[in-house]
Amino acid sequence: MQRPYNFSAGPAVLPEEVLRTAAAEMLDWHGSGMSVMEMSHRGKEFISIYEAAERDLRELLAIPAHFKVLFMQGGGLAENAIVPLNLSRGGAMDFVLTGTWSQKSLKEAGKYGTARIAASAQDQGFRGIPAPASWRIGADAQYVHLCSNETIHGVEFQELPDLQTLGCKAPLVVDFSSHVCSRPVDWSRVGLAFGGAQKNLGPAGVTLVVVREDLLGHALPACPSAFNYQIVAEHQSMYNTPPTYGIYIAGLTFQWLKRQGGVAAMESRNIAKAQLMYDFIDGSELYSNQVEPAARSRMNVPFFLREESLNEGFLAGAKAAGLLQLKGHKSVGGMRASIYNAMPLEGVQALVAYMREFERRA
Repeated sequence: MQRPYNFSAGPAVLPEEVLRTAAAEMLDWHGSGMSVMEMSHRGKEFISIYEAAERDLRELLAIPAHFKVLFMQGGGLAENAIVPLNLSRGGAMDFVLTGTWSQKSLKEAGKYGTARIAASAQDQGFRGIPAPASWRIGADAQYVHLCSNETIHGVEFQELPDLQTLGCKAPLVVDFSSHVCSRPVDWSRVGLAFGGAQKNLGPAGVTLVVVREDLLGHALPACPSAFNYQIVAEHQSMYNTPPTYGIYIAGLTFQWLKRQGGVAAMESRNIAKAQLMYDFIDGSELYSNQVEPAARSRMNVPFFLREESLNEGFLAGAKAAGLLQLKGHKSVGGMRASIYNAMPLEGVQALVAYMREFERRA
C-alpha cells in the first residue's frame, strides 16, 4: 500500500527507508538489547551513534574543521534567544527581514541587546529579498542575521551574501532550518548557522548549530550553561542530556542522504521538483505564486487559487487523492506545498496532476 504524500511544512516527511530502519531497530539496536530511547547518552553505544552522525553531517555539508557542530534542543525559536545570548555581547545586532521567521528573530534578540533592521521586504509583502548593497549595517554590529529560507512566504536566498564585500566585518548568522542539506553552504561567508531538524534532517526536538570557533567564549553572564555554545562544544553536546533519539534519526537521515549522492545530488533533485511546480503554476489561470522568481523557495511553494471559495474543495479533493497538509499558513492563507529532501519527484508529479485536473473541473 502506497503511503500518502505529506507536504507538511514541519514536522515534515521523513525518508521511508529511515522510518523502516528505525522500526526494525526499535527494540534492539545492533544487538545491544536496548532501544536507542533507553540508552545512556554517555554509553559507548550512543556515543558511536553521535560520532557517526556528526562525521556524516560534516561530510555532507563540507563543514570546515574550525567550525564546531552542536546538537542542541529548543528549535529555531529558542535559538533566536540563544544566539544573542552568545554573540551579542549586549550590543547591537542587525537583521534582514524577509518574512515571519526573521521578524521573530528580530523581536526576540531585542531582549538581549539592540536589535536593528538592516533591510526589510515587508512593504512589498515579503515577495522578494532586498539587494545586499542596500542593507544598512552598523559598524558596531556584533552580527548580521538572516533567514535563508522563509517557510511561510516561500522566499529563499539563492546565494548567501558576502558581508566583506559590503565593508562589514561582523559575522553572518543564518537560520537555515528549512533548507539545510538541500544545497551546499559557502562556509567562508558564515559565522554561525542554526536550524531545527524537523524539516530536512529528522524529527522535531533536535536543533543543529554550526559555529565558528572564534565566536565561542563570549556568552552573556545571564546565558544558561546548557545554552552556552562554548560549554556545549567542550562537552561534545553532552553537557546536558541531548535529544538522543532525534540525533539517531537524524544520523539515519544523513546516511540516507549520502546514499542518494549527497547534497549536490539533492540540490539537483530539488531544482527539478521546484521547477515542475513553478512552471505549472505560472502557466495556470487558476493558481498563482506571488514571490519574485529570483527569490522563490525550492523548499516551500505557496500558491493561491483565484477564488477563496474554491479552497475547501481543493483541500478535500487533495486529501482524497493522498496529498496531505497543503493548507497555507494561517497568516497568509492559500496553499503551500513543502517539498523537502524526502519528498520524491513522484509526489510533486502527483500534486501537479491533481492541480491540473482540479483546474479543468473548476
